[in-house]
Amino acid sequence: MSTSLDRLIETTQALLWERGYAGTSPRAIQEQAGVGQGSMYHHFRSKAALAQAAEERSAAELIEEVRQLLDGPGDPLDRVLAYLRLERDILKGCRIGRLAADPEVVADHSLRKPLEDTFAWISTRLTGLLQEAQAGGQLQQGLDPRLLAATVLAVRQGGYVLARAASSTVPYEQAVEGLTALLTARRT
Repeated sequence: MSTSLDRLIETTQALLWERGYAGTSPRAIQEQAGVGQGSMYHHFRSKAALAQAAEERSAAELIEEVRQLLDGPGDPLDRVLAYLRLERDILKGCRIGRLAADPEVVADHSLRKPLEDTFAWISTRLTGLLQEAQAGGQLQQGLDPRLLAATVLAVRQGGYVLARAASSTVPYEQAVEGLTALLTARRT
């Protein structure tokens, strides 16, 4: 049985992903979590504090999911490509990345920090794998793995935005396949 604290965080995670920070009201959180205002403010001093806790949990869950994939079996470049192709609800977008479009999140350091930390972790891990792939001759020499990692992350996050704008998964799939073709063009 989940506690009121867990229900508050889980509900806020879902609402932030669906509606964003500005579109998530304390009343909606309370109603969907099935808790009263007193319980919510007993655990969290403000909507921002609850949102930060929800973001931190979403970030930890995402990092663990990505960690399992990137630390899994296979050669380094194949793991990077698997990350690019990781199954998602493309039209819903990334539960962390979507929040970067919310002006209130971006303006508040404590709300922005889980996003920054998550993307920094993913970028660092991708950079390491791309360095391994380059050292192993799977990736063209002369390319900067750090810049490639940023590109992988940008294609994934930007692909979500393009797919949502088109109400179609095609732009996302095309971006992923285009980058895949570039990354594998010179495997030796």
